Amino acid sequence: MENRLKAYLQEQITDIEIKEIRDLRRIHGGASRETYRFEMVYLDSGIEQKRGLIVRRDPVGSLIDTDRALEFVAYQSFYDTKVPVPMALILEEDEKWLDRPFFIMEEIADCESASPFGEPPYAKSAKQIGEQFWSILGQIAARDVDATDMPSVVDVPQLENCWSRELNYWEGVINDDELEPHPLLRAAIRYLRRNPPAPPEKLSIVHGDFRTGNFLYDDRGNIKAILDWEMAHIGDPHEDLGWAMNELWSYKNPQVPCGLIDSELAISIWEQSSGISFNEETFRWWKLFNTVKGLSIWISSAKEYQDGKNQDPILALSSWICTSSHTEILFRQLEEAGATR
Repeated sequence: MENRLKAYLQEQITDIEIKEIRDLRRIHGGASRETYRFEMVYLDSGIEQKRGLIVRRDPVGSLIDTDRALEFVAYQSFYDTKVPVPMALILEEDEKWLDRPFFIMEEIADCESASPFGEPPYAKSAKQIGEQFWSILGQIAARDVDATDMPSVVDVPQLENCWSRELNYWEGVINDDELEPHPLLRAAIRYLRRNPPAPPEKLSIVHGDFRTGNFLYDDRGNIKAILDWEMAHIGDPHEDLGWAMNELWSYKNPQVPCGLIDSELAISIWEQSSGISFNEETFRWWKLFNTVKGLSIWISSAKEYQDGKNQDPILALSSWICTSSHTEILFRQLEEAGATR
């Protein structure tokens, strides 16, 4: 793979001499793309230089259907804005180079991410990171959709159709992939359809998976990059808020979403950064929806793993552990909504 990457990059970048691709290694964790880190060693005007790069390649099988062009454009849509993202460099659809389509972006070095299922590692930096985290989510919601290329790669819904489009999609995933009945999940879908949210103030770019584990931060408590835009779309900005505040990412203390800062302060920062008024009823709808969405993903993980299309253990583990946890969360949410009576 190193030799194939070298040949590909040399064809794409003709004004330098690429000497070697070094230290190629897989970054495990995500299941929608295969992610590899490597170092490109090259000569520029006779001077040897190095650059850290990332390649995101389509897997043999994925738990969710995503478009690598969409993810690539999402990165481009926020580069050089207040939302920190890596520079997306090259999108390649031709399978001849690495057997499957891929894209290449810059590496953000000397940073780490945090598992959403481990102990919060932020320690004394939690407040600083939390304020940035919710401010950045607000900046995503504030971005002018028409100032980006996102409308060219994703559907642009009517304001009143944001909720039904997303619910229809994830219910379709359940219909296609469930290996056993999920009556509580079906009850939640019926409840969501009977009680739709009000249309949003505006359409926003929705990250789709904004949570702990999907950003990089340095040892000084600064968020350096928002990652994993493969589920990005255009819709209601409350959707991202409901996903980020889902109890699964803060199951030990739901009042401190993602283990950062308390929810009241988080919402206040999001409102100020986004310029959008927080709507409690809308938020509750999207929070319940996001639990349905999460269960849809874990159901799809189980199907993908059982069918043998993708044998990454993360699919089996996420299906086993997250399905159980999210079902408990779903029951509590339905009970709070009065839907179990």
